[in-house]
Amino acid sequence: MNLYNTLTRKVEEFKPIDGKQVTIYSCGPTVYNYAHIGNLRAYLFMDTLRRTLKYNGYSLKHVMNITDVGHLVSDADDGEDKMLKAARIEKKDPFEIAEFYMKAFLIDMNKLNIDEPEILARATEHIECMENYVQKIIENGYTYETKNTIYFDTSKLDQYGVLSNRKVEDQKAGARVEFDSEKKNISDFAVWIKAPENHLMKWDTFWGKCYPGWHLECSAMSYHYLGDHFDIHTGGIDHIPIHHENEIAQSKGFCGKMPANYWMHVDFLTINGGKMSKSLNNLYTLQDLADKGYEPLVYRMFNFTSNYRNKINFTWEAMDSAKVALNRLREGYLRHCEGTEEITEEVISNWEEKFLKAINDDLNMPVAMSVVWEVVKNPKKSQKLKDLLLKFDAVLGFDLANFQKQEEQFSEEILELIKQRDEARQSKNWAESDRIRDLLIKKGYLVKDTKEGTVVEK
Repeated sequence: MNLYNTLTRKVEEFKPIDGKQVTIYSCGPTVYNYAHIGNLRAYLFMDTLRRTLKYNGYSLKHVMNITDVGHLVSDADDGEDKMLKAARIEKKDPFEIAEFYMKAFLIDMNKLNIDEPEILARATEHIECMENYVQKIIENGYTYETKNTIYFDTSKLDQYGVLSNRKVEDQKAGARVEFDSEKKNISDFAVWIKAPENHLMKWDTFWGKCYPGWHLECSAMSYHYLGDHFDIHTGGIDHIPIHHENEIAQSKGFCGKMPANYWMHVDFLTINGGKMSKSLNNLYTLQDLADKGYEPLVYRMFNFTSNYRNKINFTWEAMDSAKVALNRLREGYLRHCEGTEEITEEVISNWEEKFLKAINDDLNMPVAMSVVWEVVKNPKKSQKLKDLLLKFDAVLGFDLANFQKQEEQFSEEILELIKQRDEARQSKNWAESDRIRDLLIKKGYLVKDTKEGTVVEK
């Protein structure tokens, strides 16, 4: 099994510390709002990694954090805590905000059939753990105090920026440096912060009423559950230059070790070739997709059209294609369920080898899906091919075993309109085709054109 390691910038053979169990830490959500589909891409990648490891026979000990305190809006040391900002806007207690949006996130995970990590660790439930961790860093001489903040001193490290390959001297001073004039180095970051009098999330600690720096939670909780050295750390590429660099720094300050052997990062999702933003009103959620007629697993299928290390461009046309693909997969599976033809073990083994080679090539899901389509489209319909698709689905995660075909019940009127529209398209009478399409839409149906003809859904 080969994986791309951000730390070494190359694809490497995966060799776990323990030959039987793989230890993983994944950066989880900051639960101050609903997750958008860009956020969810990271967890679909995480899920594919989990499923591929298990397909290869490994057992997993996987930790994912839930950030419910300390994450500032800049991802650095300035700005407002995201949890407190959400609490102020919604006029609710920040703990209430965290509970609501954490549950919403877990519901989205379930809708996407994402395999939940063995351990979900909420930051607010591990304050003592973080306090002990930061005290050890202080004891080891890697920090300094200002009036309100304990900073990690990055100048004490042999090198800072090993993951992003950035030199500290190349970074430009900006707002986050001016935020505290007592900060020694541009790359220094807060590990422990004194809470103002009116701060809503604070705890009694060795330094008074405080709250932790955002980066600290991942270092402390990964150590708490996985020890000072584990196999894989995952996250989005946006975590590389600050959050993950600071995790590495903290680990070195705590015990002198690189915390993970393999660092894996998923690239961004773009919308129509551009960024997602509130101003463009394109921070789509799973509910937004559902409102347009796309079930969550359609978004899962869409993500398999690109490798996790490449950007993927979201368009409604691409979602239409993914919807058709998911339906064809299900229909193909059902046809094989009814099949009685024989397939040789040699043919089955050939497909198994091709599929395993694809997923073990740094989770190459587009190639893996090409193998799946070969099986689906095989002219011989066989129970063996049904079983093979179920085996592949352990990685794909489309829950084929529990899929039940639901026939649309159309009235005679609707069936006649579909027939007339197909005839109009065949005779290239586009005006009549459009007229019937508009009529079907008014009657409450989605209309899609495919190579097989008009596809209509309620």
